[in-house]
Amino acid sequence: MVVVSLLRRLPVDTFLLSMLATLGLATLLPATGAAASVVDVATTVAVGLLFLLYGARLSPAQTWAGLRGWRLHVAVLGFTFLVFPAIGLALDAVDGALLSPELARGVLFLCLVPSTVQSAIVFTSMARGNVAGAIVSASVSNMLGVVLTPLLVVLLVRTDGGAPEVGLGAIGRIVLELLVPFVVGQALHRRIAPWLDRHARPTHLVERGSILLVIYSAFSLGMAQHIWGRITWVQVVALVGVCLLLLGVVMVLAVLVGRRLGFSWGDRVALLFCGSKKSLASGLPMASVLLGGGTLGMVVLPLMVFHQVQLIVCGILAPRLGRRAT
Repeated sequence: MVVVSLLRRLPVDTFLLSMLATLGLATLLPATGAAASVVDVATTVAVGLLFLLYGARLSPAQTWAGLRGWRLHVAVLGFTFLVFPAIGLALDAVDGALLSPELARGVLFLCLVPSTVQSAIVFTSMARGNVAGAIVSASVSNMLGVVLTPLLVVLLVRTDGGAPEVGLGAIGRIVLELLVPFVVGQALHRRIAPWLDRHARPTHLVERGSILLVIYSAFSLGMAQHIWGRITWVQVVALVGVCLLLLGVVMVLAVLVGRRLGFSWGDRVALLFCGSKKSLASGLPMASVLLGGGTLGMVVLPLMVFHQVQLIVCGILAPRLGRRAT
């Protein structure tokens, strides 16, 4: 109790401390083999439960409004598949002086993958944004990415593989793990929404727990592949700096565009978190096919670093925006 009381008095967000502790745990005790499978199952269950709770909390009218918000969806797709690739091409010339050719190639690749679904929606919810709109935007981005990402990679990045074979699998995961629980939650809305409105803590715990599971799983994967031992600390620092710069530029542009287009607070938050994310879950299998070879681990490292950076930065930002909205 004393430790908890002291943590609450610290000026640092306790969720940030939880994320850093999770990174430390994954560094010391990464999930491998059977343990990695257990973590994957736990993450899938947590995400499914989370989207069921989202569906139960949102009224059908709010969901319909999210479906009709085409301006938000177009803006998110524009950031994912136009703004990010344009910035990636601009950084490509600079990356060559800071990073190895494989890492520079990986930075360009991460700019071409689709948006995340789960974490983008979780952070939108934390910041009191348009959750229904975020669900639609992030899901559409991920589904279109099955086609658009390979096309962009073939056009902009030197590839060693052929056409990707991840289309139906990626769409199936989105439908079964995210959309089906959400629809079930919508069907249960009248029964459990009043209870959820009175007790926000279950959703709060599942939201943050799912993010911590994603961080642990992703960082464990990096430790299992021993990719950190293949580059110098100078390159690590440079890569983190490039990822922070990329994320910062996109988030600032998202804020400016959201204001310029006259978006409501909820839509601006959804654009901020859906338009600035990149999916590790979708990017890794695409990279294994499109960018295969002995340097694959180095090529996907920027995506893994960016994934961690975006989770930590948004994990700090989303609760602050939520308090501001409240």
